[in-house]
Amino acid sequence: MFTIDLQSRIPIYEQLCKKITSLVMKGVLKKGDQLPSVREMAKTLGVNPNTISKAYNELERDGVIYSLAGRGSFVGDVEKETVVSEKLRAFDEAVESAFAVGITAETLKERIDKGEKKND
Repeated sequence: MFTIDLQSRIPIYEQLCKKITSLVMKGVLKKGDQLPSVREMAKTLGVNPNTISKAYNELERDGVIYSLAGRGSFVGDVEKETVVSEKLRAFDEAVESAFAVGITAETLKERIDKGEKKND
């Protein structure tokens, strides 16, 4: 269920955040489902536990999961609209930054189209 690409330029913690968020949005992971412990996930993926902790902390900050001391991490009560809104805000910031360094709208559109094809 949880896979990462060790050859990717995308940091492992970001890959994991995206994967967990996607599984929540698709309904594969539901409110209250427990995630593997940091150690268990690190062992399964073959990565440093600090990397998993960083992903879980970011997911918790975004409201996708919550943690209970001594019990673990669980899927939160995530509203799709909230996640979509946050992602669009981040996208808007990235577009502004891209324009600021001279990346054209055409180049951005090509990237969007390429990403859309990957997710089909």
